[in-house]
Amino acid sequence: MTATAPRYDVVLRGGTVFDGLGAPGIRADLAISGDRIAAVAPVLDARGALVIDVTGLAVAPGFIDPHTHSDVVPFMAEPQPFKLYQGVTTEIVGNCGNSAAPLVDETTVELHRPISSTVKAGVESHPRSFAGYLDEVEAAGPTNNIASLVGHHTLRMSANGMAVSLADGAAERMAALADDAFAAGAIGFSTGLIYAPGSYGDVDEVSAIARVASRWQRPYTTHMRDEGDRLAEGLAEAIEVARRARVRLQISHCKVAGRANHGRARVLLDALRAARAEGIEAYGDQYPYTTGETFLAALLPSAVQEGGPDRMLARLADAAERSHWLAVATSGRVPAEGGSPGSWHQTTPAGVMISMHSDPGVQGRTLAEVAERRELSEWDTLCAVVTEDPSSMMVYELMAQSDVEQILADPLIMIGSDNSIPVGLAHQRAWGCFPTVLGRYARDLGVITLEEGIRKMTSATAAQFGLVDRGVLLPGAIADIVVFDPARIGHEAGSPHTPFARPDGVRDVFLAGERVVEDARFTGRRVGRVIRAGHPERPAIRSAH
Repeated sequence: MTATAPRYDVVLRGGTVFDGLGAPGIRADLAISGDRIAAVAPVLDARGALVIDVTGLAVAPGFIDPHTHSDVVPFMAEPQPFKLYQGVTTEIVGNCGNSAAPLVDETTVELHRPISSTVKAGVESHPRSFAGYLDEVEAAGPTNNIASLVGHHTLRMSANGMAVSLADGAAERMAALADDAFAAGAIGFSTGLIYAPGSYGDVDEVSAIARVASRWQRPYTTHMRDEGDRLAEGLAEAIEVARRARVRLQISHCKVAGRANHGRARVLLDALRAARAEGIEAYGDQYPYTTGETFLAALLPSAVQEGGPDRMLARLADAAERSHWLAVATSGRVPAEGGSPGSWHQTTPAGVMISMHSDPGVQGRTLAEVAERRELSEWDTLCAVVTEDPSSMMVYELMAQSDVEQILADPLIMIGSDNSIPVGLAHQRAWGCFPTVLGRYARDLGVITLEEGIRKMTSATAAQFGLVDRGVLLPGAIADIVVFDPARIGHEAGSPHTPFARPDGVRDVFLAGERVVEDARFTGRRVGRVIRAGHPERPAIRSAH
């Protein structure tokens, strides 16, 4: 009796298959049946299947971005395939303490609005539970898979507003809201300790919520309180939280910030290894650029934002207050009022480009250029521009190239874009992070091998965040797949003023077996899934726009 040949839906024929685990690629066929990988073998019987010739191309697991701020992107009017064009099939949102939920009432929505990106994305915000947010994303039909952390800022605003000290019962309320989020499928807990109101929290406060995450076996990710002058202290605080809570630790967007600190990458990498030596599962992620992006208000001491947007604007309108905060910001020392001194001392006005602003005449110019045009001091210009648009964004010079390369080469470091919403002159990492790593840093500079770059983008991230059946090309895994040309992949056309240029080299992308990028063109199908930790996946909502 002759055995019946397996029936496949799609066969990718003749490519170099990378398993995502760090092994060198092998010449093989890969078969897809339904939403799963069915087989990987030198030659597969493709009778009845759609055969796609991928000779000369790399076939890899869909890339997983552990650090994004795409929380409201699924709600934008038009589909946004900017991550699919890089080969990214899954994004983790809710980073830096800033998740889109829970927002318990209209007051919390208003407090959250300046850091929500909703205005610039052209979408509305409203009170919602964490479960409700995930349901809304699912109903919107995201272009790629979405998983979300629950953020400390959002919890604190919901429980305590923008006050520095916690009111009676606020700590318990934050823990309860976090518990609800984990029950709904939040894949971890994040902090952004350089920003208000997260900067008002101490180790005890953060550890209490991290213990809730630990009970659910979810990791703790942190934008540390300091990534520059007090890098060692920031790392020690992050590790202490992980130690107290016995939770997996993810250091967000690993860097050594500020001109005075260039050359200190070893401090960060040694701290990760020391933590691991005592049993803490510590990792990090990184974007491959010497510039960063954040809210323009992050140049200000965080205490300026105490009490909410109206109180911040009143401070910035007062000349004596502006003078006081300039002295704090220039010193780089923790102010008497507490919180962070801000990033003013880590860069220069000429190195700060305003990337998103309600005034088109300001967007794309440096603070130094705007100050010259307005005939104001550079500090007064910053205060004025933030007053005109409190949610304005910047791309700013921050890191040394040698530190970027040293951190990128370390096996404990994953690749994370830290993208904002894809509008204006958002940082080019939103459109080109992953191709830049595989092109410039792997192929051209040899900082890492191609297979190691793929591992950093796939299985490493899937394991840290508990993404089951993703990040590998093995039979039974979900068929999230990217097909790219190793000789062409890159983002050479991307620059601070042309960040939205399309990257090169990514030819095809599959989401759960469906081809959503075909011959480098988005098909229009929005079939991304919402990934809920601890919950079986629901079928993707099929929609075309």
